Amino acid sequence: MPPAKKPAPAKAPARKNNGAKKKVAAPKAAPPIRIPKRPTAEDRIPRVVENPTLDDHLAVITRAVMQAGMSWAFIEGRWDDYVAAFENFAVAKVAAYDDAQVDRLMNTDGIIHSKSKIEGTIKNARALLDIEREFGSLRAYHESFAAYDDARKDAKKRFAFMGDLNTYYWRFRTGATVPDLEEWMKNQERDHPRMREMVTLANRPG
Repeated sequence: MPPAKKPAPAKAPARKNNGAKKKVAAPKAAPPIRIPKRPTAEDRIPRVVENPTLDDHLAVITRAVMQAGMSWAFIEGRWDDYVAAFENFAVAKVAAYDDAQVDRLMNTDGIIHSKSKIEGTIKNARALLDIEREFGSLRAYHESFAAYDDARKDAKKRFAFMGDLNTYYWRFRTGATVPDLEEWMKNQERDHPRMREMVTLANRPG
């Protein structure tokens, strides 16, 4: 007698839809597109350099020299090219530049091809090294003068293209003592609105 067949398992009762629609997961929102902030006019104003290195001093001096007679915005827009061309303003490197390096810089894109200012930058690098050897530091050098006028005259002797305007700019941006801007302006032949912007921004609370 053949074995009895096992009864088939009972089917689960079908679920009633009741007309309800199946919920579909909402698509994930795409991450927001981050648009880089465009630099404002204020962003382009040079800032005071805290605890400047010798290389920082050369960079500040060179910027003062290069923007003399030019639009500050023009030099600001090309400043990265200057930094690259002068090897991050490494003083020891720039001080050792020879005629071949001058020729290189005269053919470098993005910077002003002024041979006198390029050679002046090399001279200024060497002057900074001399000051460091003589005084021990740039801070000691700045503090060695009893008055700004003495500092101005000494800078004019040691450096290339460092008149009153550039000396004030250099000393102010590197934290050295300078006269009140309005008092200093009285002895200038014309107004310097970019200097006024720089000093005003640096003196703003907060």
